[in-house]
Amino acid sequence: MAATDKNKVAIVTGGGSGIGLAIAEKFVTNNITTIIVGRDEQKLNAAKEQLGHLCVPISCDLSDLTAIPGLVRKIAGQFGKIDVLVNNAGINMKKEFTEVTDEAFQRILLTNVTAVFALSREVVKCMLEKKSGVIINISSMASQYGIPKVIAYTASKAAIEGMTKAMATELSPKGIRVNCIAPGFIATAMSAKALNDDPERRDKALCRTPMGFLGEPSDIAEAALFLATDASKYITGTILRVDGGNAVGF
Repeated sequence: MAATDKNKVAIVTGGGSGIGLAIAEKFVTNNITTIIVGRDEQKLNAAKEQLGHLCVPISCDLSDLTAIPGLVRKIAGQFGKIDVLVNNAGINMKKEFTEVTDEAFQRILLTNVTAVFALSREVVKCMLEKKSGVIINISSMASQYGIPKVIAYTASKAAIEGMTKAMATELSPKGIRVNCIAPGFIATAMSAKALNDDPERRDKALCRTPMGFLGEPSDIAEAALFLATDASKYITGTILRVDGGNAVGF
């Protein structure tokens, strides 16, 4: 299925559930051919059933860095181009600081940082051929301030925000815009696991959120669509907080 010049082609990692699925749904609704990449084939196929023919699932473990160049070649070969990359896939780990092993720390960084770099590098090679493209990284409010017991996740998301700025500076003169969305507390399965088991943490999150409620995955999807299109054609290197005011709340 080759895409036309008018029909954008996007890759959304972690597109089988949560925020990734919401972004894929928003893209498909706006006539963007969307390749969703993830490890869980069952989730990907369920998403395909839900989203229809513009959604293309590809199962790939992005922590296997050797698989990434082949994945990008396959997508570029099949669709002729890659217009948008959303680096959404990520993993978390909640543990006391002193209980985090070197191996566990590296595992988080591998998925959340190194794989993002490797995939972006390969996709940029395709984007440079057309001198245009958009990369959207998904960060977290964890990078903005200290949250206990998520040291590796926090480090990884701080790295993503730094990478976003460096990528934007280097790639924007070549026609590739790079931005980042930093979600606040969004109602997903991942956040539910973190918050429902910790009522004190949930209450704290809501109390310092001026809007007083959790965001929805669709809120992040709306921001992603904005950054993926010409509506944001003069925006690059930005960290866009979508957090209900959490970062400024007290």
